[in-house]
Amino acid sequence: MTVVSISMPDELADRIDEFADEHGYTGRSEVVREAARNLLGEFEDKRLEDRDLMAVVTVLFDYETTNVEEKMMHLRHENEDIVAANFHSHVGDHHCMELFILEGRLDTISTFVGKIRATKDTLTVDYSVTPVDDVGPLA
Repeated sequence: MTVVSISMPDELADRIDEFADEHGYTGRSEVVREAARNLLGEFEDKRLEDRDLMAVVTVLFDYETTNVEEKMMHLRHENEDIVAANFHSHVGDHHCMELFILEGRLDTISTFVGKIRATKDTLTVDYSVTPVDDVGPLA
């Protein structure tokens, strides 16, 4: 097995260690391996390939300490071919929520979500994908 060294904030490493202990994992490496498998398999659903899709992507970030909002604006403009709608809202005292409605194929939606996830200082990124073509619902 290949050994990979990664950097992460101490808080995240501590959370991974606690998760491993609480859920019976043998250690941090096993948790990270499973997370990587899940992330890589996330957009490999063959039932979604070659279909017209709609996605709802929600991003939460702290607006006082980051420039995530500016990065979201750039992503929206760079991907206007798939961004059907975009909504920005303040949440609580220090947070903002960015909501994107996307229309496109699996590969373009996957790339867009990946770019958001790669944006430093996002707190959460959630999404759902729904077919909107005439092929029929997911079984």
